[in-house]
Amino acid sequence: RRAGQQREKWGADLLEGVATANGLLCMLSDKIDEELLNAANPLLKVISTCSVGYDHVDTEQVKQRGLPLGYTPDVLTDATADTTVLLALMASRRAKEALNIVHEGRGGFSLSTGLGTQFTNKTLGIVGFGRIGRATVERLAPFGFSKIIYTSRRPLEDEAHKLNAQHVPLPQLLADADLICICCPLTSETTNMFDKDTFSLMKPTAIVVNTARGAIVNQDDLLHALENGMIAAAGLDVTVPEPLPADHPLVKHPRCVVLPHISSATEETRNAMANLAIDNALAGIFDQPLKAEVEL
Repeated sequence: RRAGQQREKWGADLLEGVATANGLLCMLSDKIDEELLNAANPLLKVISTCSVGYDHVDTEQVKQRGLPLGYTPDVLTDATADTTVLLALMASRRAKEALNIVHEGRGGFSLSTGLGTQFTNKTLGIVGFGRIGRATVERLAPFGFSKIIYTSRRPLEDEAHKLNAQHVPLPQLLADADLICICCPLTSETTNMFDKDTFSLMKPTAIVVNTARGAIVNQDDLLHALENGMIAAAGLDVTVPEPLPADHPLVKHPRCVVLPHISSATEETRNAMANLAIDNALAGIFDQPLKAEVEL
C-alpha cells in the first residue's frame, strides 16, 4: 500500500512539475502518456528516460509533439547479462530450495536430494539477439553448451558467426533449447509471447529466464507450466506488476526464482545510466543532439 501511495505521489509531482519544465527526466515507473503531455509546458523540449526500454512512454504522442526522446542503451548491457547468468544458475541448481534448507536449519550433504542440472552439452536458446542477448551468450558459452541458437527479427550473420550461434525460427528454439533466455524488447508482437502455447512446445526439462520485460511472459501460463511439469524451472527479474505481492504463487513456487528488477543494479551501471539520461536532457534543453536518441 505504501509503495502504491508513493507511486501516486510521484505521478502527481510529475504532472505538477512538467507544467513549467523545459526538459523531462523520467524513470520506468513514470507513465509518459497523453494526459501528462497535455499538462506539459508548451516550451517542453525533450524527454529523457533513465532506462534502455521505453514502453512506459507513449511514443506516438511524443512524436506528434516533435519532441526528442532520449534513453540509456549500451551502459546496462553487461549488468543485465550478468543477472541473466545469475538467474540461469540459480534456477538450474535449485538455489532457492537450497537456501530455504539453510534458513530452516535442516538438511546436509546428500547424494540424491536437491539435485539440479548443469549446462554441459546442452542447447542454449536466446530470444532477442541484440546487445544484451549477445553479451549473455558470451558469458554462458564457457559453461559448455554444445549448441547455441537464437531467434530475432532477422538473422544477424556477422554477430552470430563470432559467437558460433545459429538463427532458427522461434518454434524450433522452444523445442530444442534446454535454457531459454528472454532478451528481446517489449513490443506489441512480444507481449505475452510466452504463453501456454509456447510453453507446450518446450522440453519438460527446460529452464526459462526473463530479464527483459515482465509482460513478455504470461505469468498465469508460466505458473501452470511449472505446476504441471511442462518446464523444469524459471528465473524472473521482471514481472507484472513490480513488485509481485509476497504471497504471489510464483514468488512462493520452489522452482521459480524472482528478483526485484535488479538487472542494472550495480553502482557502475546506475551511475552511467543517470549521467547519460542527464546528458540527454541537457542536450535537448540547449538544442544540441542527444547522445542516445530513440528513432521515433
